[in-house]
Amino acid sequence: MAIDQQRLENFLHRYIADVGAAMSATLVLIGDRLGLYRALAEIGPATPAELATKTRCAERYIREWLAAQAAGGYVEYDSATGRFYLNEEQAFALTHQDSPVDIAGGFLIAAAMVKSEPKLRQAFRFGHGVGWHEHASELFEGTERVFRPNYATNLVNSWIPALDGVEDRLQKGARVADVGCGHGSSTILMAQAYPNSEFYGFDYHASSIEVARMRAKAAGVSDRVKFEVAAATDFPGGDYDLVAFFDALHDLGDPEGAARRTLRALDRTGTWMVVEPFAGDKLENNLNPLGRMYYSASTMFCTPGSLAQDVGAALGAQAGEERIRGIAHAAGFSAFRRAAETPLNVVYEIRP
Repeated sequence: MAIDQQRLENFLHRYIADVGAAMSATLVLIGDRLGLYRALAEIGPATPAELATKTRCAERYIREWLAAQAAGGYVEYDSATGRFYLNEEQAFALTHQDSPVDIAGGFLIAAAMVKSEPKLRQAFRFGHGVGWHEHASELFEGTERVFRPNYATNLVNSWIPALDGVEDRLQKGARVADVGCGHGSSTILMAQAYPNSEFYGFDYHASSIEVARMRAKAAGVSDRVKFEVAAATDFPGGDYDLVAFFDALHDLGDPEGAARRTLRALDRTGTWMVVEPFAGDKLENNLNPLGRMYYSASTMFCTPGSLAQDVGAALGAQAGEERIRGIAHAAGFSAFRRAAETPLNVVYEIRP
């Protein structure tokens, strides 16, 4: 075996970075859940003892935690004073759940991955599915925290306006179904923006629907937003002006069946809005850091979740536009276009 020493060293450097990041994930969650980042942002440059006093935590743990965070670039360290602090960008990403880049949610999903490893190891061996509901609660919390900031930034401001005539209908008063709504973030954001319209959120996961109902009540929109446990292939109602699937179509066991149900549920002039993770049609288009993240999540959650359902199409989180287009056309839709995109998502406008 001929080993290229430089390539080996480069690979080991990648390993050190990756295992360090994996080990740091739990520390980020501790910082988020104990309010360590928020406290550090509030008091400014602080010694470990000062942060420990502020957060009522043990100083020795805080000292080690801060050292690890500084080594990873998640906090700054001033060697002249022995104090730690958050720069503005770190504080923006780590201390505000309504920030467009609330990054702690991704580490919650990573924690859920670790907890699910024994189940997925068995699934790898025998080929069976693992349902969304079978994962740890960190997955549901983390998914909302990852996706909600993106929806808050783009959904009303750019995605819906990119759809032909949809915003006008929503402003005047429309019927909207949000299929695969999870904790209801997308549904509630639309309801807040379009008070003349009615919104219906559907998800097969009963616990998520319970959370969505509480969130709608807290947001003051429960009179116009109804959440119900239902699958994507048989959700109730009809004559919808808009049916939306936010980062959900690729998770379904039977995406074509869901598309056919959507076609029947739409008003004849209605729109099916499909938001999917950004992906190219070929594997080589997705071999990048974002693709790595999406393929990893897809391996642990999306693909096994689909395999646990009827049909088990297992599109995966990097399905690509042509596969989504093929599903729409096979279900009977005639019009399909890419309406908008961000670095994380692609928005498709699909019509009967």
